[in-house]
Amino acid sequence: MSVGTSSAPGARNVRHPSAARPGDLAELGIDPDQLPDGLVVADEHGHVICFNAAAERITAVPAAAALGQRLEKALPLEDLEGRRWWQLTDPYGGLAIRFRQPERNLLLPGGREVLVSARYVRTAPTGAVRRVVVSLRDTAARRRTERSHAELIATVAHELRSPLTSVKGFTATLLAKWERFTDDQKRLMLETVDADADRVTRLIAELLDISRIDSGRLELRRQPVDIGAAVGRHIQAYVAAGLPADRFLLRLEQPLPDLWADPDKIDQVLSNLLENAVRHGEGTVTIDITPTASPREGEGHENTATSVTVSDEGSGIPEESMNRVFTRFWRGSKRGGTGLGLYIVKGIVEAHGGTITVGRAPGGGAEFRFTLPVSAPAYLT
Repeated sequence: MSVGTSSAPGARNVRHPSAARPGDLAELGIDPDQLPDGLVVADEHGHVICFNAAAERITAVPAAAALGQRLEKALPLEDLEGRRWWQLTDPYGGLAIRFRQPERNLLLPGGREVLVSARYVRTAPTGAVRRVVVSLRDTAARRRTERSHAELIATVAHELRSPLTSVKGFTATLLAKWERFTDDQKRLMLETVDADADRVTRLIAELLDISRIDSGRLELRRQPVDIGAAVGRHIQAYVAAGLPADRFLLRLEQPLPDLWADPDKIDQVLSNLLENAVRHGEGTVTIDITPTASPREGEGHENTATSVTVSDEGSGIPEESMNRVFTRFWRGSKRGGTGLGLYIVKGIVEAHGGTITVGRAPGGGAEFRFTLPVSAPAYLT
């Protein structure tokens, strides 16, 4: 293995006499500055011969100041216990059978964390080290992932605590004092336990959906879906629960193309969007279902997709929040919820090959619009 450098103007490196060998980055037409990760290369004497743009950005050390310097001076890394990393690893004088250092968190001057891995390029399997190739990566992306996981755990713990406390309290009370309660009191307690159990079940289902969406394992069982009838069922459920029928306006444009989708997943999308409109919006909730062009590239024919728009007449979503609506834990208000519903909605729609957008409705409220391409199972195509 050999790492050479580009001779292009402005390249942040120098060419070493022994570096020009088959397989060099330069021979492959790759400038080290084009690499997404930091690249630092030292020669057989421990002097830096390559310090790319990403390494400059991550370390805040100019390439001109690093080139030609000893590796330990140009890149003064310490482990999390404050020990100097190059003295610990001793790439040039250590065991001759070593060829790499696995990635680990190390500290730059000032305490900034960076992910570092190294490879020792030897003249022979146990020969002298000819190159030390160091890869640097910023920890910002990993920290964001860890923070997201921590937020998810905290949210789940908070959401589970309330219903489980209720379930535990009512069941313990009933078991200890069953004879003291009337039938109506027992029924009320059991109905509360049942509702809280449903809440826990919904939360677990959301977590499973998030896991499948994030890992790309969300399974779809496509069937013919009558999207108008599906919306109608949700409206009827709200009316049966006590909402006035004139709170909803369903506008259906015919003819609609045949839609093959997972009916349970589409019900989940509709349920979430309508619940948001009812809970967080005001006035009439309008649902428009129209044929439209496919969101897929190369399928720009007219009426090859179905579009569903759900809008309300409330205060809407602030402009500065529009780009965060479909992220985890976003809440439009402080009226409860996990903040995971719209994230799941977006994952379901995109798993169908569709798109979803948010904007301001003509009446001033929020407007969610998702478009599903007209697709069919493989055995019918």
